[in-house]
Amino acid sequence: MNRTWTVLELINETTAYFKKKNIESARLESELLLAHCLNRERIQLYIDFERLVTADELSAFRELVRRRAAREPVAYLTGYRDFWSLKIAVGKGVLIPRPETELLVEESVKIFKPISGGSLQITILEPGTGSGALSIALAQELKQCIIYATDISPAAIKIAQRNSRAHGCAGRIHFIRCDSLASLRQKRVFDLIVSNPPYIRSADMAGLEPEIREHEPVEALDGGPDGFSFYRQWIPQMPVLLKSNGWAVLEMGAGQSAAVAQLFQNTGAFADVQTVKDYAGHERIIRARKK
Repeated sequence: MNRTWTVLELINETTAYFKKKNIESARLESELLLAHCLNRERIQLYIDFERLVTADELSAFRELVRRRAAREPVAYLTGYRDFWSLKIAVGKGVLIPRPETELLVEESVKIFKPISGGSLQITILEPGTGSGALSIALAQELKQCIIYATDISPAAIKIAQRNSRAHGCAGRIHFIRCDSLASLRQKRVFDLIVSNPPYIRSADMAGLEPEIREHEPVEALDGGPDGFSFYRQWIPQMPVLLKSNGWAVLEMGAGQSAAVAQLFQNTGAFADVQTVKDYAGHERIIRARKK
């Protein structure tokens, strides 16, 4: 006879199982997967602890638990990731937004929020948009902005467009499939270039967690032999794309700040090159103003 399970029993059982599989945040991930299968917000589980889970719900949950134990990312199992208090759809072939990337939003808003309430339009370029999370968050915060967001992946562009429609900003974000500046030189120059580029060294890719190494798109992670391929290609070209007093705000990896700052300084076009630490104390963001 098949036993019945309550919400709390399933959470406790799955948490213990995930811990045996060396999955971090075992309790949180158990709750996220169960809430998804029950079509509820995670917080609602806490008032439904004694609710009995139906056979169909249990079957769906067990399948997700099996896949998560095989190290498939939770965001791909549920189909979304929270970013900047927004529910962002993700899927295979699209980089999952990271919490540290929210610092790009914070720094950009610090620079442009004081002027975003007037009639002055802010024009933004985001190379490598992925799910569109960063552009959508900026569109929510800077109401007068127009954004051009690029990616080489058709899957990413499709999901980014879907996300922009879901959050009511499709009319202000133009998604472009490209991997170079060729199609951008015809656009107006920008007030802001913002990006979370690939910055992991190629040799370090094999050492990443299997959730990342085996499931997320390599092109969104691999920054070339030394991790600087994007910065080396794009930073020298940024002066022709930015207005005077325009800003570049980029994410970077641990230990990369000095080299990335030097690339900005080598152009001779930037001033106020500054780094910003994340909440773990790592230099995570670099920002530079065009003279």
